[in-house]
Amino acid sequence: MTAFRARLTDMDIRRLIKATDEDERAAAAHKLCRSIDRAELTDEDREAAQKILRVLANDAAELVRRSMAVTLKASDLIPHDVARRLAADVDSVALPIIGFSPVFTDEDLIEIIQAGSAVRQIAIAARPKVSRDVAEALSVDGCEQAVRTLASNDNADLSERAMARTIDRFGDAPEIVAALAYRQVLPLDITEKLIALASDAVREHLVSRHAVAPETAIRLATFARERATVDLVDQAASSQDLPRFVAQLNARKALTASLLLRALARGQMTLFEHGLAELTSTPHSRAWLMIHDAGPLGLKALYDRAGLPPRLFQAYRAGVDTWRALQAEGADTSGEAFRERMLERFLTQRPNAPRDDLAYLMERLDQAAPPVMKAANAA
Repeated sequence: MTAFRARLTDMDIRRLIKATDEDERAAAAHKLCRSIDRAELTDEDREAAQKILRVLANDAAELVRRSMAVTLKASDLIPHDVARRLAADVDSVALPIIGFSPVFTDEDLIEIIQAGSAVRQIAIAARPKVSRDVAEALSVDGCEQAVRTLASNDNADLSERAMARTIDRFGDAPEIVAALAYRQVLPLDITEKLIALASDAVREHLVSRHAVAPETAIRLATFARERATVDLVDQAASSQDLPRFVAQLNARKALTASLLLRALARGQMTLFEHGLAELTSTPHSRAWLMIHDAGPLGLKALYDRAGLPPRLFQAYRAGVDTWRALQAEGADTSGEAFRERMLERFLTQRPNAPRDDLAYLMERLDQAAPPVMKAANAA
């Protein structure tokens, strides 16, 4: 092992073997391990180096074992049996190896997860690469912080099943919901589940970042907070305070794409007009002209200026066209009957809209106000 032996003086070797002071032995162990890791080893050298590592792994001093674990945490030089020994050591020794060592098999890592130590589960969840099987095990047995770490790790191979299980276990934990929502790739079913649980900011990210069909986009409006807001607007749509109300929504960052789409689907065109006017700092009269312009460009220009998600434009376009068609037919634009016609016409003019979507939307978007609002109204 000439390559790395040259980097060690006789004094280093003597300190490693004979020193009674833990600090001295730990310093010597660090220097030896660093030299071994950097050297170009033959098979014979590698075998000799691994014998030295086995001696270090059995050292009585925790500081020496930790020095070895930290220095070689990401090295493939550590023998498998030594890695397992270190993983069973105290946390200060085990965690660096558990969090980085490439010599562990999936079975090794799953065994550690199932042993139940929270800090070790977290270390596995944060590894530079987490396989699908290991991620599945964490989704089943991992503690909340470990699952949050896993969801935040874009190098973890999370299957749809693991994501669904994570939502089932920790759907009431906002940090986990947000961590999943900000992953690079999400299946559509998972996106929809997260939309129902996420905060406004995270929900807007989901709509903007991931593919959501126009019909699905209207489902975003079923969440209690936005439903309550639009139900209030239903009662005050003719109020002269509507511009002020919309401005307050915008100040609270609650004038969201999904809220405006829900308002449009419920036939609240005035709210929609004032919403776009507010988002674009455009007078309502000019916003009205652009929205109701028979040409193809007015609404698109206003929509783009408002900074709304490009994916949802066709849903808005269909909503405006539906409202205009019903008005041309002489429909009364007030009341639940018009709202039902808006929803049904909107979906039936889109040939790919499944009928169960229509039933779902009719049930959810036009249901009565939430219990908390009923209580408030009763009071």
